[in-house]
Amino acid sequence: MIEILQLPLGPLQTNCYLVACKETMKAAVIDPSWNGRNIAAIATEHGYTITHILLTHSHFDHVGGLAELKEEADAPIYIHPEAVEMLAYATESAARFNLTLPTPPAASDMLAEGDVIEVGQLKLEVLFTPGHAPGHVCFYIKEHHVLLDGDVLFQGSIGRTDLPGGDYPTLMKSIEEKLLP
Repeated sequence: MIEILQLPLGPLQTNCYLVACKETMKAAVIDPSWNGRNIAAIATEHGYTITHILLTHSHFDHVGGLAELKEEADAPIYIHPEAVEMLAYATESAARFNLTLPTPPAASDMLAEGDVIEVGQLKLEVLFTPGHAPGHVCFYIKEHHVLLDGDVLFQGSIGRTDLPGGDYPTLMKSIEEKLLP
């Protein structure tokens, strides 16, 4: 059984997700957008152990809580290789919006199209979906028909492509080839 907690956090209310396997009480945090200590506390309140930290991409509003979360939950950090460079500049990117962000820790594990991340009994398939940002990925939990897509799709809209590294034709190709079939 699966439990997904949606946590809108930070000044931009970016969605962070706690995806948990109820059988094993293991959980993954997807996009620790802000308030990493609070994310860890919520996991603990629900009895979950965080075993994975997964990044859909490395825009500052999706990694703002990464440093605090890593201090609280010593879980590996997963990212696509093409998103690594932008992660290193997250603090500077936040400063452009007059926001303060601790330097995020480096990722320990690299993601690739088709990888399957096992969180307890849950299987999260990695879909490479660039266009909004370099190295953007989505996580698909086929058994439960759940897609955790970062900033690719929004209700009635799609992700922005006017930020550094964004590309509209690439985003549309990702949506058409990976998410619509």
